[in-house]
Amino acid sequence: MEAVTQELEGTEAELPTQFLTFIMANEEYGVDILSVQEIRGWEAATPLPNAPDYVRGVMNLRGTIVPIIDLRMRFGIPKADYGPLTVIIVLKIDTEKGEKIIGIVVDAVSDVYTLNVDDLKDAPEIGSDLDRSYIKGLVTVAEKMVILLNTDSLLSGSVEKAIEAGSDSANQSIDDE
Repeated sequence: MEAVTQELEGTEAELPTQFLTFIMANEEYGVDILSVQEIRGWEAATPLPNAPDYVRGVMNLRGTIVPIIDLRMRFGIPKADYGPLTVIIVLKIDTEKGEKIIGIVVDAVSDVYTLNVDDLKDAPEIGSDLDRSYIKGLVTVAEKMVILLNTDSLLSGSVEKAIEAGSDSANQSIDDE
């Protein structure tokens, strides 16, 4: 039994990982499925004052105030109307202040792929203006390129502060009712 445990420990990094993929502007993106808490149909969020334009607001998810980020706007992709396929993917992410729950608005959910970490390729260096902190890697699946996201970097320090300030206000409103 000990030999089996040691063998598994040595190959842990090589084990396949599953990714949930979704579509934005006809491109496919993916997130580690272990960070996905749930997938919800689009519903309007309560706006937060002074939040960046890509923060659509917050929603109450079973007593937890969840900030909603429009990923198109966050990545500088032209805005699109929300339709029947638009969803909010609720993610658990690690931040400097601990684990947070956020929702990301995407055009549509696509698929779940099982990938080996060895299949990931680094994003190419294009120039100093490209922020690659959101990209975990690129992978080719069925002859199409999938951009795998580093979900933990979706909230930068200033965005996190704006969301926390709005969430505190929203929590206060809920407590007052």
